[in-house]
Amino acid sequence: MALSREQIAMRVAQEFKDGSYINLGIGIPTLAANYVPQGITVMLQSENGLLGMGPYPTEEQVDADMINAGKETVTASTGASIFSSAESFAMIRGGHVDITVLGAFEVDQNGNIASWMIPGKLVKGMGGAMDLVAGAKNIIVTMTHADKHGNSKLLEQCTLPLTGVNCINRIITDLAMLEIRDNTFHLLERAPGVSVEEIKQKTAGKLVVEGDIPEMQF
Repeated sequence: MALSREQIAMRVAQEFKDGSYINLGIGIPTLAANYVPQGITVMLQSENGLLGMGPYPTEEQVDADMINAGKETVTASTGASIFSSAESFAMIRGGHVDITVLGAFEVDQNGNIASWMIPGKLVKGMGGAMDLVAGAKNIIVTMTHADKHGNSKLLEQCTLPLTGVNCINRIITDLAMLEIRDNTFHLLERAPGVSVEEIKQKTAGKLVVEGDIPEMQF
């Protein structure tokens, strides 16, 4: 069974390491703020100028002025700092972000990502994605394995305008977790109840499957 958006966010949060500075992109990535594993401390960064982002607020906690890059209301954790977007991007461009989690339209086996534009459709712009894929040390993509028409989003070569080149390390989809090594997708885990055969069928790029592939644990 394919993972929900929340389950994808739960799985990507398991990749967070104690003491890490982490940027969460718009969409599924922002949900990961609710699932930081117990026992570790991370600093979640929002490109609009917040370091120390907490979980989504309860109704009583909502502050209309406290928002993330997706204009959603958020909370601030103990020790948080609020500053200008210029300082935020200086942090990103200076290589001070350990992990960034982004959504994507396409990822290919060379680690290229297309995440900001579909030709012919109205878009607001690239936002901070170009800076994040260039400046972060570890980049993880969260997305569906295929589009709404059933076409694979894990390709031999991206067809849409690129956001970054040779920069993606891991992808967590609604079907699987994969790692990109040697210009190839390597299957690491599969969603509970999802077969390796289904993942193969829905992966257009080169896919390596070694040994028994475990199911994700939540």
